[in-house]
Amino acid sequence: MPRMDSFVEYTVELLEPLGPVQARSMFGGWGLYFGGRMFGLIIQGQLYLKTDDVTRPAFEAEGCRPFIYQSRGKEQPMSYWTPPADAEDDGRRLLPWARRAVEASNRAAMKKAAKKAPAAKKAPAAKRKRVKPS
Repeated sequence: MPRMDSFVEYTVELLEPLGPVQARSMFGGWGLYFGGRMFGLIIQGQLYLKTDDVTRPAFEAEGCRPFIYQSRGKEQPMSYWTPPADAEDDGRRLLPWARRAVEASNRAAMKKAAKKAPAAKKAPAAKRKRVKPS
């Protein structure tokens, strides 16, 4: 496992008031986890936080930017956005944004679990008696 760089360590330290945050190496960057769910991403020295339809408008209103990667020559935006510029180095200002990201992560997990839940089984159709033609 790669050793955390100073920015990852610093970010995890800023997020200490949130609770136990773990950083895991992934795809050339780092995933940030709280309660076993990924809520943040650090890649190329930039922090991105999980958003969803509920939280994205607040990020947009603050001028935050989505994480975008290139795939097959096309830009692919993800549901991870930068925090507001004034919150990037200020743990007190970053905390509410991180909480929004954790909430978005929890909603995504609940949505995913609901899709995987087995549908109620339907009663088998009554067997029809075949009548032979006379």
